[in-house]
Amino acid sequence: MRLIKETKMIHKRIIHTGTKVILLIIMSFFSEGIFSQPGYRPPWIPYGPPMDISFGIHFDPVISWFTTGNYNIRNDGAVPGYIFGVSYNRYIGPNYSISSGVNIIEAGGRLISDETTYFEIRNYRKEILTVDPGEAIIYRIKYLSVPLGLKLETSETGYGSLFADIGLDPKIVIGGSADIPSLNIKGSNAFPELRAFNLSWHLMAGIVYPLAGNTSAVLAIGFDNNFIDITKENSNQPWDFVSHKLLSFRLGINF
Repeated sequence: MRLIKETKMIHKRIIHTGTKVILLIIMSFFSEGIFSQPGYRPPWIPYGPPMDISFGIHFDPVISWFTTGNYNIRNDGAVPGYIFGVSYNRYIGPNYSISSGVNIIEAGGRLISDETTYFEIRNYRKEILTVDPGEAIIYRIKYLSVPLGLKLETSETGYGSLFADIGLDPKIVIGGSADIPSLNIKGSNAFPELRAFNLSWHLMAGIVYPLAGNTSAVLAIGFDNNFIDITKENSNQPWDFVSHKLLSFRLGINF
């Protein structure tokens, strides 16, 4: 019991620390944007003051799935989703910028086990479900994410520029549900089975195409992979390490 209590206390500290990190990143970047001095202007904008920062909005269709570290628990297919967010770039040179923003991520995955699984849901009350071996559990997870990365961009021409962005994504789980078709369970609250804080790395590459003035279209493909197990090991559950992977297709506009 003492070990369980200590584990819960450590988990609460991680969540509290993760929330602070995300808030500090948001505050630091937006305050820097307000007080920054101009220093760079894309070549396709011949007149006006140089740009030091840029903002954008984007909507990314997503394909997401799980991988596990337990041979008895495995991925059972991909789940569609999306990322919607606001992006921020702070230029530190003609071809470099610090990238950040705020994203809402809707993703998920399917898991199947060779052993009996005891799965906790919490709708109006706590309930432990018994899932037979070979029956799928379909997760749908919503994250609040604040990515922090380094963006490298080629010199622009009239046809735009190519870019690559690599970085880290602190995430807070703000929603989670599960479908268990074999038990006729659909959309049940699966928050007790999910860790509240996570961290992933991302890699994205694409093209920025100028439209008019300082407005440009963004088309890109990205990959995101978690460092931390997304699921909890509650009582009577076998150990596993479930990594969440996302393949995204960015459709965005920069201002």
